Amino acid sequence: MPVNYATPAAHHLLPVAGIRLGVAEAGIRKKDRRDLCLFVLDPGCTVAGVFTQNRFCAAPVQLCQQRLAAGNEIRALVINTGNANAGTGEPGRRLAAATCVAVADLLGVAPASVLPFSTGVILEPLPVERLIAGLPAAQADLKLDNWHAAAHAIMTTDTVAKAASRQVTVQGKVITISGISKGAGMIKPNMATMLGFLATDAGIARPLLEKLVKETADESFNCITVDGDMSTNDSFVMLASGQSGAHFASEADAGWAEVKAAIMAVAVELAQAIVRDGEGATKFISVLVEGGKDVAECRLVGYAIGHSPLVKTAFYASDPNLGRILAAVGYAGIADLDVDGVRVWLESEGDSVLVAEQGGRAVAYQEADGARIMQSPEITVRVDLGRGTATARVYTCDFSYDYVKINADYRS
Repeated sequence: MPVNYATPAAHHLLPVAGIRLGVAEAGIRKKDRRDLCLFVLDPGCTVAGVFTQNRFCAAPVQLCQQRLAAGNEIRALVINTGNANAGTGEPGRRLAAATCVAVADLLGVAPASVLPFSTGVILEPLPVERLIAGLPAAQADLKLDNWHAAAHAIMTTDTVAKAASRQVTVQGKVITISGISKGAGMIKPNMATMLGFLATDAGIARPLLEKLVKETADESFNCITVDGDMSTNDSFVMLASGQSGAHFASEADAGWAEVKAAIMAVAVELAQAIVRDGEGATKFISVLVEGGKDVAECRLVGYAIGHSPLVKTAFYASDPNLGRILAAVGYAGIADLDVDGVRVWLESEGDSVLVAEQGGRAVAYQEADGARIMQSPEITVRVDLGRGTATARVYTCDFSYDYVKINADYRS
């Protein structure tokens, strides 16, 4: 079960004017499960995305990158689960393109205006005939208030669907933001196997949206890690329909700061939901690194702690074997780090314990205090590097026996 997370009720997920969603059961890998999702965008929407840095990036990722780089007007997104269409070479690229042609023919739009997304098993050919056969049902299901169903349709090993909505009033207009994400394993920064789709009825000029999607990813989906494995298919896409009547072309525009903050909040909620539903997770862990010379070195330390199997298994066992945290700080890659200036705390629900300072165990630290905090389902590891004013936060979870079981049985 996820750590302190439940899928929002359908009526709490707000429709975004100009963007309709439809789902279907295409039987791509398993029967009787929603595994196909369509987004259909009204003319005039702007779209931007960021994608995995894995060199073996999937065929649909390559196609999305090409079409967004070309500046194509995007009219539809098609998402399948059960098969990643990754590690499939040129045949996989042809199948991704064929998927887009089928969607375009169905909707009466140009094939180059369709973005494909896939998630699931790698190194297997996409059963494109099943996908295409399922498209009419997805089209028939298209509606504005379908975010709840769409969140379920993009799941793989997720145990719960992940979705969020916000509204903010600026320029006298109510702006709606809704989003969905999926992922539970193969989660690592840049990006973390995840898909994320976030839509708003604000009008956002393409250059501003492209900047926003990168900044938002850096503060959300690039701050999570479950197991340190970087997926081939990671994609985070933002859609802006402009139908609220509020439009933004510059960061200096009135109300932009409020809209940006609301979009960031939705993205962080969706990213944290992935970690809370990490495969086999029993604890949600925030790693807060302070006192760095810059954000980059703070993130190095955060990722080192968040990736460490030894740290993560200690948290699962509620075993305050906290020297593992110090070791991770030490190998994070800060060559000139003065470890005598580093301090480490464990924190939870208003309880805070100083664990290490001046190069070793804090004088007042008692192991019973560490064990008490580690029993909590939500824990913060706070590290002060003592070198500056920069901060960064990384979200992770523990490693349990179930993580091994889930991944051993993944293709069953």
